[in-house]
Amino acid sequence: MPGVRIAGLGHHQPSRVLTNDELATMVDTNDEWIRRRTGIATRRIAAPEESVADLAAAAAAKALAASGLDPAEIGQITVATCSAMDRCPSIAAQVAARLGIPSAVAFDVNNGCAGFCTSLSLADHSLRAGAARHALVIGAEKMSDVTDWTDRRSCILLGDGAGAAVLSATEGAGTGVGPVVWGSDPSRASAVRLLGDWHPRFEQDGQAVFRWATTELPALAEQACRAAGLSPAELDGVVTHQANLRIIESLVQKLGLSEDAVIARDVVDSGNTSAASVPLALAKLVERGELVSGARVLLFAFGGGLSWAGQVVTCP
Repeated sequence: MPGVRIAGLGHHQPSRVLTNDELATMVDTNDEWIRRRTGIATRRIAAPEESVADLAAAAAAKALAASGLDPAEIGQITVATCSAMDRCPSIAAQVAARLGIPSAVAFDVNNGCAGFCTSLSLADHSLRAGAARHALVIGAEKMSDVTDWTDRRSCILLGDGAGAAVLSATEGAGTGVGPVVWGSDPSRASAVRLLGDWHPRFEQDGQAVFRWATTELPALAEQACRAAGLSPAELDGVVTHQANLRIIESLVQKLGLSEDAVIARDVVDSGNTSAASVPLALAKLVERGELVSGARVLLFAFGGGLSWAGQVVTCP
């Protein structure tokens, strides 16, 4: 059975920056209130004409270029998204058409904010089984399309963006993508959800999510480390779902990480971009050189369902 490595990463965000002060002109809130509860300072908002497919294709093109592969070499494309209004053809199929990828299997995965980590392991399994040699995995969201801009509890959280990774099969056993730890708690399915028919709205029980993440997430994160044969102290970095800076800080405190470990805090600048948040934050850290080639990084995401997925990866 072949190994798998990450061959390239890419990210894309819309140009428009929505600040806390601007939000304060729309709903009853202020910069201090938002920062104290969430850590968020700004978020990116896509233009009305920008679609999830636009965001996904832009990030995917960068990841493909970073991998050095020809589009025709990609055999599988997965887009993790919960905000796409297009049901068929899939966003993945639209990305394939835009990038000139001729015959890959292409499909979308909706596992809420855990979608990218879920899709990453699905691609890892496909490559190890020999179903493809190279796979493109994308997390892309236009959360502004499903935001209730009159709800000050939720509209302050959400942003738009995309991140992508190219996975490649390698000769011999590779550890570029570690074993996945994933699951769900259907009893908490209403904690994070999109309500409505063809144009749903985001709704969240913030306190329930915060309690779950700060009490149960550390043990699951440690389980993902053990599955990869590591202790948390051996990690070079941690990239969790960028839901709330307070959740990230709580997890970091409980994991017992090395003082040199790099922690993703992209939520401060990008807000909660759901399935896009992990690949977006990871690609930025690699692009800036904060995570170097060979760095061992825990990825972990959680969200709608209530679902979770995580694994340790090695940076390209």
